[in-house]
Amino acid sequence: MTNTGPIRQQTMRDRNLALLLGEIARRGPMTRARLAEVTGLTKTTVSTLVAVLADIGLVRADGRVHEGERGRPGVAVAINRDGPAGLGLEVNVDYLAACVLDLGRRVRYRDLVHADNRSRPVEEVLAELGAVAERALNAARQQGLAVKGAMVALPGVLDHRLLRTAPNLGWSDLPIADLLDAHLPALPRPTGLDNEANLAALAELWFGGGAALGDFVYVSGEIGIGAGIVVSGRLFRGAHGSAGELGHVPVDPAGPACSCGGRGCLEQVAGQSAILRSAGLSQDSSPEALRLLLRRLEERRPAATEAVSRAGAALGVALIGAANLLDPDTIVLGGLFSTLAPWIRRPVQAALGTASGRLRATAPEVTASALGEDAAVLGAAGAVIERLITDPGALLAARIA
Repeated sequence: MTNTGPIRQQTMRDRNLALLLGEIARRGPMTRARLAEVTGLTKTTVSTLVAVLADIGLVRADGRVHEGERGRPGVAVAINRDGPAGLGLEVNVDYLAACVLDLGRRVRYRDLVHADNRSRPVEEVLAELGAVAERALNAARQQGLAVKGAMVALPGVLDHRLLRTAPNLGWSDLPIADLLDAHLPALPRPTGLDNEANLAALAELWFGGGAALGDFVYVSGEIGIGAGIVVSGRLFRGAHGSAGELGHVPVDPAGPACSCGGRGCLEQVAGQSAILRSAGLSQDSSPEALRLLLRRLEERRPAATEAVSRAGAALGVALIGAANLLDPDTIVLGGLFSTLAPWIRRPVQAALGTASGRLRATAPEVTASALGEDAAVLGAAGAVIERLITDPGALLAARIA
């Protein structure tokens, strides 16, 4: 008979480490006595586990506090904001980005490099991403931070270690995890991969207004359009991880061909390039083109306002199915759509209101994210921090190994 005692003890220890660290992260600095009270663990167990967390750099002493009117002062334990950190990276169609977060979820470094990545060889893009990552890691080291993992946001459908398709990049069936290992060997491990809209939705949940929005659909508007679906505080991925491909919902069967192989997809009407084209502007998606679009909207130029109104109506049509199927409380407009919210929100809300009137008492509320273009890379770095907080035992095991 196999002796499972040590394994069970390790599992229990890891669970208790996560329990303690999670309470400190959520509630703020607490004494060991208070931690014992809120977790139900003995004071001796708490003291032992806090010592372990301090030894691997996750917590530190943080001054003295009183337990109550009759209590004696105790030394509080706090998250170590100058210890382990997370690196987020993003490959998008027209830019590369990096973000470093400390364990207290503060942004310690961010970088965004504009680049037209459409149809560029994957090796060339990853080489440039490696340079972006190296600058971020150097900045972290200069601040005394130890980056303990990375997450890469990609604008496509992922299946474990494979990138099935990223139509707007012209990439398909790539062993993307192996390519990252080969071209970015300096990335801290573990390195994860996720869809950019999923990570943007998680950023909205963790750093934006998402925690107060109930179930929500985050719509990421860039050259491509994706959606991240949050249900009961958790990301919904679907059976094969491809939930949220909103940009390839057909809204006009007779519309233009799409890079995905379909026709009349939402991206062809409401994507960034489509809006610029309809407004009579350059489709290079440069910051200058977008600034010009905003200026023309503020000046109420007909071509610009009609282009955005048409995009909003098409987006609303695409969201009708999502609203009826998922019954979310809120639709969150992110990326370019958040910037265009003063002009695009009304047609989206109108389309949803018209279609939802008979099926539910009220249509989903449409709101704009405040995170802007940082959402996906912020979510990527946040995912690393979330892993460190929910599984500190993995960091301990890596240190022992």
